[in-house]
Amino acid sequence: MRNALRITLVLASVQVFAMAAADSHAQVRQAYKQYIYVLRPAQRLHDSKAWTKQDNDAVAKHFARLQEATKQGKVILAGRTDEPLDKTFGLVLFEAENDEAARQFMETDPTIIAGVMSATLHPYSVALLRK
Repeated sequence: MRNALRITLVLASVQVFAMAAADSHAQVRQAYKQYIYVLRPAQRLHDSKAWTKQDNDAVAKHFARLQEATKQGKVILAGRTDEPLDKTFGLVLFEAENDEAARQFMETDPTIIAGVMSATLHPYSVALLRK
């Protein structure tokens, strides 16, 4: 009986700790603001034949970086339109502590650094999200 009571108390303590940790994490995430940056290919790359190995490498690094940021919970979604290169654009919806951190995240995107894409940053608020 004592062992059962101890186990019950330990489990209850673990549950309380887990709920407190989850609540703390949620409060920290709520302190973050949402942003979106819109990516457009450089005009020189509107012709698919103009893409170099370096351009494609920058896109591969860009994708790997966004995958990692998604795993870390920073990126909410990322993708691009399925249109010709002169019309297409990409979106990265993410969270950052403030405007400066958001701008730094965008400006350190490998496609921006390589000149493959240009980007504009916008404060954003998700109003509805499908589950």
